[in-house]
Amino acid sequence: MSKSPFLESVRNEIRLRGYSIRTEKSYLYWIKQFILFNNKRHPMDMGKEEVKGYLSWLASSQNVAKNTQKSALNSIIFLYSKCLKINLGDLGFTLATKQRHLPVVLDDKEVSEILFNMTGYAKTVVALLFGSGLRVNECLRLRIQDIDFNNLSIVVRDGKANKDRQTILAETSVKPLQLLIDKAIKIQQEDNKIGYGPSFPYALSRKYPNAFKDPSWMFIFPSHNLCAHPETGELCRHHLHDSCIRKALQPAVRKANIHKKVNCHTFRHSFATHLLKSGRDIRSIQELLGHNDISTTQVYPSQLNI
Repeated sequence: MSKSPFLESVRNEIRLRGYSIRTEKSYLYWIKQFILFNNKRHPMDMGKEEVKGYLSWLASSQNVAKNTQKSALNSIIFLYSKCLKINLGDLGFTLATKQRHLPVVLDDKEVSEILFNMTGYAKTVVALLFGSGLRVNECLRLRIQDIDFNNLSIVVRDGKANKDRQTILAETSVKPLQLLIDKAIKIQQEDNKIGYGPSFPYALSRKYPNAFKDPSWMFIFPSHNLCAHPETGELCRHHLHDSCIRKALQPAVRKANIHKKVNCHTFRHSFATHLLKSGRDIRSIQELLGHNDISTTQVYPSQLNI
């Protein structure tokens, strides 16, 4: 199947600006859906009314959540402002009104029982989701330089909305992380012998051509095999895929005999709720979680009827 020259030009613009692969996929998906919705008309032949119509359709007919609608909006705004150099102005579209469900939360005992039934890197990842409030892919993307054992903190780079933030590191995760870091460095050293190393965004690999030899850039949770870089095609070692954690989590939940709908994000919800119970103020929790809007964080006080 041939690639669309137009979408490839958008892809090049995204990569030129150093956006993550995840953002690239999201932007291209929503831009393609916008074009298909409008019967494959070229975006240059459309404008504010077509964009407004599509976003309103997502809310009214597809019943999408507000964050999903915002993802579509950000993608289309990028298309027009950065690629086509067109200012759409104030769209004034209908906001999504789908009811947000209260998050599932685990207590300390339930988390302990799940972790008891897990082993290896998956156990460490889930412990970090609960102890540091990370999203699963934020955790898997961690590099050695992002961990500060002295100050018990973690730097999350290029999180949601391409923001960096700092969060806490639980003391119970220190030793498991140190062991995994030692293993990761050994993997990197073996890769370096044959000219390979951890993956980088393309612009970063050009800026620091020898960084693949520096342990600070190595992923703490490296993939089991080398793979082709999605931008350059060169062999490298990426981080683990999030499916590895999900596959390890569900059997542990069943063994723990927990009858809640538990996924990786449940531990992030539990992190926030436990901090609130301990008296942490909601603004600091917002910063630790990396929420743009305080209203997103306020779902946790409502969970506790605060």
